[in-house]
Amino acid sequence: MLPNLVMYEEEFRKVTDVVTRLVPNANAKVVFLVDKNGQLITSSGLTEGIDTTSLASLTAGNIAATGGLAKLIGEKEFTILFHEGEKDNIHITIIGHRVILVVIFDERSSLGLVRLRVKKAADELGRIFSEIDEKTEGERSGLGVDSPFAEITDDDIENLFS
Repeated sequence: MLPNLVMYEEEFRKVTDVVTRLVPNANAKVVFLVDKNGQLITSSGLTEGIDTTSLASLTAGNIAATGGLAKLIGEKEFTILFHEGEKDNIHITIIGHRVILVVIFDERSSLGLVRLRVKKAADELGRIFSEIDEKTEGERSGLGVDSPFAEITDDDIENLFS
């Protein structure tokens, strides 16, 4: 399981902006961004009538199951998945081994358009999440012993009881 994602308001706005722009650019019905633990990060489009919590959890489960299939055949993971339905289609992309971009679209769009627009959005989101990781890592390395978030080692615990 991945550690919890720490996102600040500025980065959340950037991520939400990318997701919001992707809806009209890909002619999608809805776009979701989910972390690999199954938590919905943000969404845009026609979300009414969609159980977003279940969609986020099931998407993460789908990625985990497909990851198992990938390993069975010697692949690290499949970064793009596509499910075609009678009315709606789902395009799923893993970004930075950390988050999942889900685009739901119908006959008003095409798989080619969605893939093209998702590629651009994925690159942009990848940069944002790299910035988040750098910022979070920088803050972790700058934590002092007095910080409530400082890492406690086994030796520290032993010293408490000695």
